[in-house]
Amino acid sequence: MAVLVAAVGAAVAMVAGGAGMGSGVAEEVAPVASASAVTPPSLTPVESPTPSPVDVSPSPEAPVLQEPGSIPSRGPGRFGYDDGTGPVLGTAGGVRRYRVAVESGSGVDAGEFALAVRTALAGPGSWVDSGRLRLRQVGGTARHDFTVYLATAGTAGRMCAAGGVDIRVGGRPYTSCRAPGKVIINLDRWRLSVPHFVEADVPLSLYRTYVINHEVGHELGNRHERCPGRGEPAPVMMQQTLFLKGCVANPWPYLDGRRYAGPPL
Repeated sequence: MAVLVAAVGAAVAMVAGGAGMGSGVAEEVAPVASASAVTPPSLTPVESPTPSPVDVSPSPEAPVLQEPGSIPSRGPGRFGYDDGTGPVLGTAGGVRRYRVAVESGSGVDAGEFALAVRTALAGPGSWVDSGRLRLRQVGGTARHDFTVYLATAGTAGRMCAAGGVDIRVGGRPYTSCRAPGKVIINLDRWRLSVPHFVEADVPLSLYRTYVINHEVGHELGNRHERCPGRGEPAPVMMQQTLFLKGCVANPWPYLDGRRYAGPPL
């Protein structure tokens, strides 16, 4: 677990230091009928060698597990696009171009979200490590293969249902999804992660990297996988948002330079 958390440390620093970019074209999502429900599966005192004084050393800073503040559950269904064109990620293979869009009123800067997406997709450990694929962010009006959206839960639920995916748990839109040409990240999960990650002190940055690589993995044609064994890293295509089944949280499809996968679901 420590190794996997450390692997995401660089991503945290990059996202924290990213400057926001302007957003361009707006897109509106019209309400659609819901799909049928699917049941988802300090300080530490240190003794001095002499009677006095007592040295006090600070503990390592605790990781951010959730973002504070209120989260809008619904939005207008309009999106602003990050206008940046990113570097080509990966060294070989065909280039898949993606856009990045954030729903208006979500409270998240499109440039910051774009940087987090780029960091997750750049790796090391991401899909481009296959040597057969490259990825590149393009602007909102540019030719593209898919779009990564950050949407409020209500909008994400409608968009996913329109693509034939029900993301509800307990009657509410809960997970993220992939619809044809669309990677849809639920704002609730982006801000709050999931309870079993929080209880295990898994950093929010690791969950974010996981959910991007998981849903982009679907866009690249990968299906769900299962935990290979208790204590093993969870495959990135495992539904880690819903459960870990004894596996350890892992955001990467490649570990030690090799594709890491579990049994098909």
